[in-house]
Amino acid sequence: MTMFASTFRWLQRKRYQYEVTFSLYMLTPTEKFIFNSFLFLFFSMIIIAMTLYLPQHIAFLTNRAWFYYNGDESAKTAVKSVIESSTGAVLVQKVKESVVASNVGSLKTAGSTILGAGKEL
Repeated sequence: MTMFASTFRWLQRKRYQYEVTFSLYMLTPTEKFIFNSFLFLFFSMIIIAMTLYLPQHIAFLTNRAWFYYNGDESAKTAVKSVIESSTGAVLVQKVKESVVASNVGSLKTAGSTILGAGKEL
């Protein structure tokens, strides 16, 4: 059997499987045409929508995941600037003084003292 004949036979078999699977063999040629037209239009719209909107949606999801993982850059720079500024140094010094000033007897007391110092600020 030649390559052309085997390919043709394979295509015939696939067409037969398609008609049997969707019960198209019992429809008239006009009904088959209408059904196949709707199927073609449906899959065409799906493919067009995927090519137009899926890359944008994937980029949006990637950016959202990056934001959840790394946080906002402006928030990071704001925290960094507060820590590096003179107000941040005063803030850290105040917390240290509050913790040192209280007599820490146990870890539980130390934890509540640190929390108290944070609330105080």
